[in-house]
Amino acid sequence: MGVLSHLLTLYPVRTALDIRCQFGAPWVLEHPGSGAGSAPYHLIARGRGRLEVGGRKDIQLEEGDIILFPTGAPHRLYAEESDGTSGSYQQSDEQSALPLLFNDGSGPVTDILCGQFEFGQSTHNALLTALPELVHVRTADRHDFSTLRSLIQMLRQEAETSRPGGRALLSQLASALFTLVMRAWVEQAPSTPGLFALLAEPRLQPALRAMLAEPERPWQLAELADLCHISRATFARLFQRAAQASPAQVLTQTRMARAAALLREGRLPVGQIAEMVGYQSEAAFNRVFKRSYGAGPGAYRRSVVADTARAPS
Repeated sequence: MGVLSHLLTLYPVRTALDIRCQFGAPWVLEHPGSGAGSAPYHLIARGRGRLEVGGRKDIQLEEGDIILFPTGAPHRLYAEESDGTSGSYQQSDEQSALPLLFNDGSGPVTDILCGQFEFGQSTHNALLTALPELVHVRTADRHDFSTLRSLIQMLRQEAETSRPGGRALLSQLASALFTLVMRAWVEQAPSTPGLFALLAEPRLQPALRAMLAEPERPWQLAELADLCHISRATFARLFQRAAQASPAQVLTQTRMARAAALLREGRLPVGQIAEMVGYQSEAAFNRVFKRSYGAGPGAYRRSVVADTARAPS
């Protein structure tokens, strides 16, 4: 299993595609932001626009762009020809896999697919906390992003039709979107933070791959450095600079994420889970897990069961 695949297995993401917007200029789309753990995203399926988020203004958006807001930051999308007014918006009565929102603008048309990624236990999700306020991926003129462009085209086509199974198919297609966006972003971004910086640093890949594959193993700094064929001092310096964390801290994060996944999946005894992630002492495991997730393993498992029971069917 690849490193990114391993990380996404440890930190699962739920995807949703909510609405299709078809706006003629001038138009303005205000997004108030979202709560912790919910990351809105927009796909520019056709046309162009501009974006404001945080202190950044007038970010150009082109056809094929994907913008993701991991922190749920409020943001504003608008037409290049916008005069600052939003005009009148209404929802179409036509039958299609996604609700359609349109306006009365007579200028160039922009099609936008809007949805959100949901991260469980967001405050303890190392993958989410490693992401910046804005993830912006451009697919235009990138032959290596052909799969992502094809996925956007498929999403657009299915969103516009009312064929049998359309909604289910959209859900399946959207589930692949986050992985493709993360892969494209790591390959495209000039610099990446945290865990993603490790993905972008080839020299550290063997160590990260080993920790993800065997988090229960008591890895020593010298062993990890040997896997990367560099000195222990160089490895420690490169790792700290890239991840903004030590190898021991990343290993602990990995162990706790694996433990949380096992607690969510079934009813294995806590002591057995502790051994599976490298702890001979259940008490020591409980202390580290509570420090990482804010609750002990038993309380965490009960909260997951309660959340599942409350979730709409």
